[in-house]
Amino acid sequence: MSRPTVVAVCGSLRNESHTRKGLQHALDAAAATGGETELLDLRAWDLPVYDADASEAGDADAFTARVREADAVLLGTPVYHGSYATPLKNALDYCGFDEFENKTVGLLAVAGGSFPITALEHLRSVCRALNAWVLPHQAAIPRASDAIEGDATDWRFVDEGAADRVSVLGERAVEYATIEPDPPCMQSTENVGAED
Repeated sequence: MSRPTVVAVCGSLRNESHTRKGLQHALDAAAATGGETELLDLRAWDLPVYDADASEAGDADAFTARVREADAVLLGTPVYHGSYATPLKNALDYCGFDEFENKTVGLLAVAGGSFPITALEHLRSVCRALNAWVLPHQAAIPRASDAIEGDATDWRFVDEGAADRVSVLGERAVEYATIEPDPPCMQSTENVGAED
């Protein structure tokens, strides 16, 4: 039996992104649990602002293929104004049912403050509208500058609770990567704009 593939999409463009660090920690846990892993760092992809009339612009075809071929996807975002970041929204706009229907998805939100929950709720709604199977376990890293220390190449968690939550996210992505799909949810059947 082949190892499940887990890709993580990082919604932060910052060089010292705590979101990227958190996703790498989750991917390390996924690999230790038996998954094949890859970080899709949006800094490396040419994804212009989404235009439905140019949905194959830049690296869109290659990016959506990577998401589509994965068994599970981790979505990580910094929290901006109580929601998820524009680069992640833009990347998700290039995707649709072909990439996410019946796919296992895990969610990670990273905040400078103490309340990253609304971003997770917004991402969960988007994923349900695409009929993804969103892991019940989600991970949040509040007060990220206190939870993680070090730079982009040499860092570590100092908040063990946050580290454990993020590790479990990676583990669950592998454990549930091939879960039997549920019938379509109401949100996805009413997502009439997804085909526009």
